[in-house]
Amino acid sequence: MTDPEELRRRTRALLAAHDPAATGRLDFLRARYDAGLAWVHFPHGLGGLDAPRSLQAVVDAELAAAGAPDNDPGRNGIGLGMAAPTILRYGTEEQKKRFLRPLWTGEEVWCQLFSEPGAGSDLAALATRAVRDGDTWVVDGQKVWTSSAHNARWAILIARTDPDVPKHRGITYFVCDMTDPGVEVRPLRQITGEAEFNEVFLTGVRIPDAHRLGGVGEGWKVAQTTLNNERVAIGGQRMPRESGMVGKVAATWRERPELRTHGLHQRLLSGWVGAEVARLTGERLRQQLAAGHPGPEGAGMKLAFARLAQELSGLEVELLGEEGLAYDDWTMRRPETVDFTGREAGYRYLRAKGNSIEGGTSEVLRNIIAERVLGLPAEPRTDKDVPWKELAR
Repeated sequence: MTDPEELRRRTRALLAAHDPAATGRLDFLRARYDAGLAWVHFPHGLGGLDAPRSLQAVVDAELAAAGAPDNDPGRNGIGLGMAAPTILRYGTEEQKKRFLRPLWTGEEVWCQLFSEPGAGSDLAALATRAVRDGDTWVVDGQKVWTSSAHNARWAILIARTDPDVPKHRGITYFVCDMTDPGVEVRPLRQITGEAEFNEVFLTGVRIPDAHRLGGVGEGWKVAQTTLNNERVAIGGQRMPRESGMVGKVAATWRERPELRTHGLHQRLLSGWVGAEVARLTGERLRQQLAAGHPGPEGAGMKLAFARLAQELSGLEVELLGEEGLAYDDWTMRRPETVDFTGREAGYRYLRAKGNSIEGGTSEVLRNIIAERVLGLPAEPRTDKDVPWKELAR
């Protein structure tokens, strides 16, 4: 399936059979998935047509022009951007058929149980244990900074299944039902006042072996697919020129000439150029993705996104002066989505502080870029061949 006109024909046939104005939102999304027009680069029967990823834009344009509903990607970003490609690559046929359709339609929201209080930047040091008991695994541990856990039905989870081998080799990857007994979700209130993140406690949670992704002890390899896609999802989104954070600052600059100074002007120019370079680099990366899987280049995009968001949000607060210190609402709430640009400058400034932590810290990403992209010598690692149980914690 490489013909754009054929994709247009199929999309118009979908619209003719399921008029968006007369079809329920969920029914339309299910029909779109079954027609192979959900993510066209996925295989037949799994929401796709084995088409080039670049042709998704053809389908999306036709549907948008017809006023068709989307699957609210902001609400299930972890599922769409991280769980789905991992399940596609490592899941069994039964797992793909069970999970991908309700994931794409948004019927089932996903979260990510990776980071722990003692294993954030050094994720491979995780201590959550999974012990096999017949055809199930019994999981005990704690995860933290879990976005969407309060809305999620499913989670992608990595846990230690062998403490007697080095830390990277004793990890296994699972799909965890967030409604199972023993799963407790607690909100983490942030500096913004919201609790978009959570901590999750796992106590005697039983996961069927049928919900394991990849082989036992191969969880770190499987997790790399998730992490690479996460960085692309965070830092490689398609955005028009002067959108996002730089668009907010530029609009204030144009509308409020009385706030301008020479120093702020120079910083705005620098930020604008940086944002444009990042936008064009992201476009090039997406073109590369159309021919294969995301690589470590996504780490560079995510690193640039975090730096620019923090620099530009800080510039906006300084530009606004006293107005920039105002804050609209400190009410504790647990949002379903995060809106970086829909609120005032104070929110953007505070929320951007997390950009250099979530999705991999900027320090870790610099190591990835140095070693995997630039080919520089790796940092010495004294714990590389030491069994996990012998590591100091």
